[in-house]
Amino acid sequence: MSEVIPLEPSIIVIFGISGDLSKRYLLPALFHLIKVGLLDSQTVIVGVSRQSITNEQLLDGVDLHHDEATEPADTEAQQRLLSQLRMVQLDLDKLEDYQRLKQQLEDIEAEQGICMNRLIYLSIPPKIYGSIVELIGQAGINGSCSHGNAKSRLLIEKPFGYDLSSAQNLIDETGKVFHEDQLFRIDHYLAKETVQNILTFRFENPIFEALWNHEHIASIEIFAGEQIGIMGRKVFYEPLGALRDFIQSHLLQLLAIVTIDQPEQIDSLHIHQNKQALLDNLQPVDMTAETPNAVRGQYQDYRQEVENPESSTETFAGIKTYINNDRWQGVPISIWTGKGLAEKRTEIVVTFKSGDRPANRLIFRISPNEGIEIELLAKKPGYALDLQTAHMDFSYDESFNDYSHPNAYERVLVDAIRGDHTLFATSQEVLAAWRVVQPVIDKWHANADDLITYAMGTEGSDLAKPIEA
Repeated sequence: MSEVIPLEPSIIVIFGISGDLSKRYLLPALFHLIKVGLLDSQTVIVGVSRQSITNEQLLDGVDLHHDEATEPADTEAQQRLLSQLRMVQLDLDKLEDYQRLKQQLEDIEAEQGICMNRLIYLSIPPKIYGSIVELIGQAGINGSCSHGNAKSRLLIEKPFGYDLSSAQNLIDETGKVFHEDQLFRIDHYLAKETVQNILTFRFENPIFEALWNHEHIASIEIFAGEQIGIMGRKVFYEPLGALRDFIQSHLLQLLAIVTIDQPEQIDSLHIHQNKQALLDNLQPVDMTAETPNAVRGQYQDYRQEVENPESSTETFAGIKTYINNDRWQGVPISIWTGKGLAEKRTEIVVTFKSGDRPANRLIFRISPNEGIEIELLAKKPGYALDLQTAHMDFSYDESFNDYSHPNAYERVLVDAIRGDHTLFATSQEVLAAWRVVQPVIDKWHANADDLITYAMGTEGSDLAKPIEA
């Protein structure tokens, strides 16, 4: 970060602070925000855990520098993190513990002498969101401090529900405790630098926006492949699978970003309005067609990993759909994701119409090596008119080698403290995304006849061939 923008003092309450997500991402992100001077010195991090642990025990074994391996350890920043961290033991089922937590928050504000916004981060299994939110409301933690007008904001990790019906129920129940403007549904993919740059790339470069429609674009492909398996996360993954874990949340949000109409203004309100319009026009996957519009697979040994010999949970999922509006009518869109694949890679590939020539392609590389690549035809050196594909490549690391852009979780925390909803999904966006995949969920729930088994290291594109655009 080249510019330090002060953030107002806040109380950041992290439920599940001793869990894997917190130790791998949240604590290193908070450490780095302290290190670069973004997190105000009066900000207090309240770690909520079922266990009684000290600050030092919490940070033991946490790699705070995992995103900055070339930098020396910053002991001063580590001490500041320790001094701003307060641990609270809490039984998630006991209202009296939440009431005690509320009093502790008010004591912090009295001690600091100011009324502070509260960020309540649920770094916990999604299946227990509902009961915790209800108890937060009963204890009054969802309100502002007793002597001021600061706001409470709820940060929730995906998935938001299990299907369309459960998502609607969760939204209804959460809405009884928090207003929509207090909700920040986290999608760390939207906080990645390349994703944020898609809108700038499209709308600030007229040569591309003029071609951004069905007359010039043949297909769009969005995919996220991982080499690793579920890495011991069977309790989280087995009830979900790849469709719910990645396509319904991350990848449909990426699709909305890359295909929305240009907003009147590049701000949270207008971006969300246009995303909602796009998602409302996204066709639910047609599971009645003769040719497949969805494919699923499971890597070998998955059933042994989860100790369920009958498991039909997919570790690979792909869908094909269309956008029913004037701009994108008839353009096939394929979306796939999987674990245990040949390589870790997340990309958006836009293929342009080309007639008999090899197609031009525009590739947004989300990870690794974030950047944007254009494939063009060029004449090979020599006397003959021989053509070959040439690559024009913009890489963040190469173009901004003196600039360290924030990682996704740093950006999530900063925007939530500021109250900026741009990179967070709204309730209606969540429901629209579930409507797209609900026919697939219904069909796959009926039987597992089409579940294929694949070897670890398989090419994701090979598995996705049945739904190729």
